[in-house]
Order: sequence, then C-alpha cells, then structure tokens
Amino acid sequence: MSGTQLTVTLSGGGTDDARAVVRTLEGTFGASDELPADENATVHTATFGNAEAGVSGGAAVSAERLSAPVTVTVQGTPEAVRRASDTLTRAFTARDDGVASGDQEQERQLLLVP
Repeated sequence: MSGTQLTVTLSGGGTDDARAVVRTLEGTFGASDELPADENATVHTATFGNAEAGVSGGAAVSAERLSAPVTVTVQGTPEAVRRASDTLTRAFTARDDGVASGDQEQERQLLLVP
C-alpha cells in the first residue's frame, strides 16, 4: 500500500449504502477510484489514492441515510485512518469495533447503523 492510499472495505447493507459511505468520504479525501456498482456483491471496496492531501480538513459532513447496518474497514496511514474514522463518525451513527496497527499503516473497523 502506498503511503498516501486509503482502502475502504464495506459489507452489509446494499450497493446504495456502500455508495453513500464512499460519497461521504469523498468530501474529505477527494474522488475514489470508483463508486461501488455491482448490485450482487456482498463486499464493496473503494480506494482513495491521495488520502493525505485531502479536500477539506474539518468541513461539515453531510451524509445520506443508510438502509441497513454497514461494516466499514479503513486501512492506510494512521493519519488517513483517523481522518476517515472522524468523517464517518460525524456523518453516521457509528460503533468503533477496534483498531490494528502495523509498522506504517493502521486498520480500523466501524459499524455504521441507520
């Protein structure tokens, strides 16, 4: 993983829920590689290629409503993971399900509920 990349994995909910989460993160990180599109997928992923640059450090977060709980795992540099977690917890009702740290990257799992 590059030092400026954030990878987001989403499970639960539907494709529209995954898109809502990714669009929310785009307010902080800029456009993702692509929006989740496969209606039959049970796991969706999105990558933000320049997660450190960011678009808006502390801007207000506007989120869409979720139709079902979504488990989100964010992986990247500690700063990118912190910013993603902050963005998601401001935008959605969230439960922090833990963090794992490596030498130069971190992974955090959140449960977002409608």
